[in-house]
Amino acid sequence: MAAPKRKSTRPTKRGAPAKTVEARETELIGMAVDLAAEQLSAGTASSQVITHFLKLGTMRAKLEMEKLSQENQLLKAKTEALASTKRIEELYKEALDAMRSYQGQESEGGDIDD
Repeated sequence: MAAPKRKSTRPTKRGAPAKTVEARETELIGMAVDLAAEQLSAGTASSQVITHFLKLGTMRAKLEMEKLSQENQLLKAKTEALASTKRIEELYKEALDAMRSYQGQESEGGDIDD
């Protein structure tokens, strides 16, 4: 026979409802983790819950998280490099246009700066 289900002894915290989907998701994740902690403490956690938290503690999981973090940093660096390259191209164009205007030539935009 299965162990009888115990009612939660922790008080329910009802605050203002979440205003965004992300906030609601965070709230639900927190509730799920709290429930898993209660089940683990009471010894009533399912094998899936136990396995999930055991996997989180493995070296492989830690390495995967580190890899994801480094990939994220790499993507940010690439994005910054692209933005920097674009800005440099704009500066070169402005410098060339300025030099053309000093020589009395039209700029690429067709304007003559005097």
